[in-house]
Amino acid sequence: MIKSMTGFGKNSAEISGRKITMEIRSLNSKSFDLNTRLPWLYKENESEIRNILSQKLQRGKIDLVISFDIVDYDDIPLINKVVVKKYYEQMKEIGDELNIKTDEQILAAIMRFPDAFKTEKQELNDEEWKLIKSKIEESAEQLDNFRIEEGSSLEADMKSCINRILNLLSEVEGFEEERITRFREKLNNSLAENIGTENIDKNRFEQEIIFYLEKMDINEEKVRLKKHCEYFLEKTASDSPNGKILGFITQEIGREINTIGSKANDASIQKLVVMMKDELEKIKEQTLNVL
Repeated sequence: MIKSMTGFGKNSAEISGRKITMEIRSLNSKSFDLNTRLPWLYKENESEIRNILSQKLQRGKIDLVISFDIVDYDDIPLINKVVVKKYYEQMKEIGDELNIKTDEQILAAIMRFPDAFKTEKQELNDEEWKLIKSKIEESAEQLDNFRIEEGSSLEADMKSCINRILNLLSEVEGFEEERITRFREKLNNSLAENIGTENIDKNRFEQEIIFYLEKMDINEEKVRLKKHCEYFLEKTASDSPNGKILGFITQEIGREINTIGSKANDASIQKLVVMMKDELEKIKEQTLNVL
């Protein structure tokens, strides 16, 4: 089964006077690359979040964003009245000494002074963390299901490309015998034109033909290419992650196709090789996004 590395998950919860929203996205990457944007309340649990996501998602460029909105007004910061009054008294006193008129706008400036608000630092309790952790796991599960769904489309496309390569490979056989006949005639005509038919050593001529035909033989490459394609199809059905091994097999398929093209010495076979390369390029693009 193939999984894509692209996915999306979203979840929300409400606890302790806060509505918590989390979104998780995934794109293709060679390794597990996690980027988090967390409220300060959850920062101390970032390593545990990383472990949860690395075990579940394994690979990819992962972006996790958690935010919360306050829905309980009892939970908002309180004005520190004692401090604000003290600031005001001092500001008014300074204004009187410098003969500067103070007005109600001074209050806006005072509210920006240090300690104008009571900042009682909250702590993350076990109940809230259990809820957040479960929601992160649910979001990761959503993303994983998204990956499976998209992976099925990738698998269908890649299998289709592999089958087209195999079909093109079967067409190569129809041109091989004709290719050998043309090569024999070409070499014979070239010798006849340059040294004359009566001067050709038939035994040596046959030896040279055999030598060149061995160099032009593509039977081994055809067998290996077929085996690589069959192995590729086999690995698409294996358990994920299998993206890297599919990438390695793709390289081997490309090597055999290139060798067939370099040894073909035939326009018709070269045309089939170009078409196989086109299908292989599509597979390469798809494997980059396979987990």
